[in-house]
Amino acid sequence: MTDISRRSLNAMLLAAPFAATLGAYPSWAASTKPAVNADTLVVALEKEIQNLDALVTASGDSLRYAWQIYDTLYGFDPQGKLAPRMATSYSVSDDGLSYTYKLKPGITFQNGDPLTSADVAFTVARVLDPAVKSTRRPFFAPVIAGVDTPDPLTVVFRLTQPDGSFLNKVAGFLFIVPKKYIEGLPNSDAFAAAPIGSGPYKFVRYDVGQALLLERYDGFYGTKPGVKSLIMKIIPEGSTRVNALLTGEIDLAIQVPLNQKERLEKEPGLRVVVNPVSAPMHIRLYSNDPSLPVSKREVRQALNYALDTKAIIKSVYHGVGEPMGTFISSYFPYGSDPDIKPFGYDPTKAKALLKQAGYPNGFEIRLYSGNDHAKELAEAIAAYWGQIGVRTDIQRIDYAAWSRLNNTHKSGPATITQFTNAIYDPIHGVAGSFTKEGTWSDYYNPEVEALVAQLNSTVGAEKRGEIFRKIGRILHDDAAAVYITELFYVFAFKNALDWEVQEGSGFLNFRNVKWRSA
Repeated sequence: MTDISRRSLNAMLLAAPFAATLGAYPSWAASTKPAVNADTLVVALEKEIQNLDALVTASGDSLRYAWQIYDTLYGFDPQGKLAPRMATSYSVSDDGLSYTYKLKPGITFQNGDPLTSADVAFTVARVLDPAVKSTRRPFFAPVIAGVDTPDPLTVVFRLTQPDGSFLNKVAGFLFIVPKKYIEGLPNSDAFAAAPIGSGPYKFVRYDVGQALLLERYDGFYGTKPGVKSLIMKIIPEGSTRVNALLTGEIDLAIQVPLNQKERLEKEPGLRVVVNPVSAPMHIRLYSNDPSLPVSKREVRQALNYALDTKAIIKSVYHGVGEPMGTFISSYFPYGSDPDIKPFGYDPTKAKALLKQAGYPNGFEIRLYSGNDHAKELAEAIAAYWGQIGVRTDIQRIDYAAWSRLNNTHKSGPATITQFTNAIYDPIHGVAGSFTKEGTWSDYYNPEVEALVAQLNSTVGAEKRGEIFRKIGRILHDDAAAVYITELFYVFAFKNALDWEVQEGSGFLNFRNVKWRSA
């Protein structure tokens, strides 16, 4: 670590207690100058990073750092379209069972090792190895038969069956890692403590729960970012992030509290961006457990009808949201159905459905909520459910603890969650949340399974969209989850910062960031 970087990080960490003591928001105009200098960007994250191995941790975790440290064969441009990165081109066989990528020559990992096709093959093998516990495994294991490396710059993926979203999966999930480096580590977990990628920034230091420090990798093959040091501070409290921005302590705040959106829009030194992330805020139900009330469709429907989502959006989300009737977001490039309407608030119908299901007096249910969500959300849900006789035990816990429970199917029978768009195709959320083998699924419906299987051999937005609309209708009619709102992230940053938000996604992209000269 350079002296400048160490001083920058330490200064930011020492400043944190000061920001937390500011009771009311300052009345002076926000500073437009960089928090440290024109070579440094200080970003405030809303939650702790759980694991720096982007192939192991959940996509909602890796979206904060993955595009900085790692790289993929193809990626997504700011509008979500496929764009070449480590590969110059790809081709697909006529039968859809072979995908060939040509690598760019001269790419190196951040430790100087050259990138070859062997690294890509090793990355895939690592994802498929059950011992690694990669959250990407369910998306690749069913379809990858093998990976061939006919020469150092050619990679051929052989599939067991066609996969209509394979290009998107490679772009959103397959962060290439260095074979030689990882094979020299004592175990797979050691990689998360000292990750090496080929992205525009390299790992320097992570003070758990405090800050992640990255430095520009000057050997990066592409356009180099305009700042040398990237400091990601962990500031879970929303008001503290706002204070830090207004006092000039940070340069960019992620997920600004929605009740501060209008106020920050009036600050002359700041820019505020509201970005849909194609991520439905919903309540995941463990409906495949026949001993639970939520295993009955009428109960799940009742839980939906019992919520006044418009009122929740107005109060909890301060109007920044949209009611939704199914899991497939209207902000996906394809697959949403405008004819599928939200359930609507109807407590009388909800009570009738509960009686029909055999619960005329309601029942008790445990509802998990991570502290990354407003506590008022769980409280509002419990209050509405209470009106139909459903007594809710709210378990509000630290996000890290919640994530461990959720990733191991121990957050039931109900948990508040979201599913961020990572590959710009609805299969990510649908397969992950509503198929039998989904990483975060406790739901099973043979109709959905059959349609997902059909998607495997379906290519093209129009055809895939048609199938997803059928899935969306089933997930609505079956009340597969309790749907609350479309999710929007609010970013606030200094006007002097030249940065483009990644549209329709929760991924942070600092590849082209820079400070504008005064």
